[in-house]
Amino acid sequence: MNPEGTLKGQVALVTGASRGIGLAIARRLGQMGARVSICARNAANLERAASDLRAAGIQVLALRTDLTRGPEIATLVSETQRTVGPVDILVNNAGIGVFGPFHEQTETDWNAVLDTNLKSVFLTSRAVAPEMIRRKTGHIINISSLAGKSTFANGAIYCASKWGLLGLSGCMAEELRAHGIRVSAVCPGSVATEFSPHAGKDPSKMLQPEDVAHAVEALVTQSPGSFISEVQMRPTQKP
Repeated sequence: MNPEGTLKGQVALVTGASRGIGLAIARRLGQMGARVSICARNAANLERAASDLRAAGIQVLALRTDLTRGPEIATLVSETQRTVGPVDILVNNAGIGVFGPFHEQTETDWNAVLDTNLKSVFLTSRAVAPEMIRRKTGHIINISSLAGKSTFANGAIYCASKWGLLGLSGCMAEELRAHGIRVSAVCPGSVATEFSPHAGKDPSKMLQPEDVAHAVEALVTQSPGSFISEVQMRPTQKP
């Protein structure tokens, strides 16, 4: 692939992009020529990320947004459309995790994880879909996890959110493909970020944020006659 300039003139909205996987994806899409809109809840982290992207010559709009709140999502999408243009690529990356025995988790824990990891994807995708349908084009890429394909002890709420996300992604893909909109899910294994502790694992052998960004790059550079519905990612060596 020769990605430079591939996305010139396009707009990419990346959620949860103040650090880690989201920031790596925003950087990669910006390097490919896209104008980038990023959001996160932490204003200071978001501004640092925006400064980093601008220093790399990327046109970026940064909007502090709580993706668990529908009105804030509506503002995010409308302001992105007004300032940098209609969204061609939506990457739903924002996510959180609460881990521990399911019977020790609270209703607040459940709501926080499901609202961030699942409901926000529904709301944000719903907000951009009408304009994509009108224009008969678009990519929606949902960053899920291998936790959406398998289960593990102490991961009940997180796994539930990611299993649900894969179900949502599949239904969205079936509904939107007739309009020229491609919906894909990316399912990485453990990635070396600040997201969760990885006790006993060698970070150098884990997936890196840039690996996930490369998968997104591959998805948005497919030929128009096909789409990859799901990508599963694992490190070459077990960490």
